[in-house]
Amino acid sequence: MIGVFSDTHGDLGAFDAAYELLRAKGARRFLFVGARYTDLDEWVLWRRQKSRGGREYSDSDFLADVTQWLVAPQEGSKPRTPAYGAAPADVASEDDRRLVMERFVRVPERESLAYRDPAVANKAMDLVGDTLCCVVHDKNDLVRDDLLNALVFIHGKEAEPKVVQIGPRYFVTPGRLVGAAEQTCGLLEKAERNLTFSAFRLDGHQVLAPQVLQVDSRSTKLTVK
Repeated sequence: MIGVFSDTHGDLGAFDAAYELLRAKGARRFLFVGARYTDLDEWVLWRRQKSRGGREYSDSDFLADVTQWLVAPQEGSKPRTPAYGAAPADVASEDDRRLVMERFVRVPERESLAYRDPAVANKAMDLVGDTLCCVVHDKNDLVRDDLLNALVFIHGKEAEPKVVQIGPRYFVTPGRLVGAAEQTCGLLEKAERNLTFSAFRLDGHQVLAPQVLQVDSRSTKLTVK
């Protein structure tokens, strides 16, 4: 399962609530579709500070992180993973921070510095089962090659969660965590040879029943049920 959320705009509490809700529903990876690109980094620091009881990052914390880094598994060895592949509940240690960051795919919004950084891709391709998905904050950034290469487009910048089908392709958005009537996030799941997408308020109430994205390459008719 993949958790999807967007448009946090600096609200780390909403970011945290979406992460915890989706993690509790079984999400093992996460797509953060902006905006703000840096909210992921700031949320990780916020979680680490909370795990220290609100203390500032101290010299002893630094030494503990360095020690943990020095004894971390060497390149080529099997990395530590949480039980049953679950997303970490906390990021108190540097090891947990790396595990959390590795589980996120994120894309920048036009207003961010990252959007203008040539080292940061404005779109990301992610394989969900056998389906190639294109992740972007603003769907208006999609170009012809994107539309030809992917079947599912996951984007932000929308007030409500929804699934829109255009021809054989699907446009999926989780809604917003800030700036909308309801704070919502989504869950993307593999269902046999297809995908399903559902959305929830932060209190766990389902606001979008599972929508079937019929992306099976053997299908001749593609519809949302």
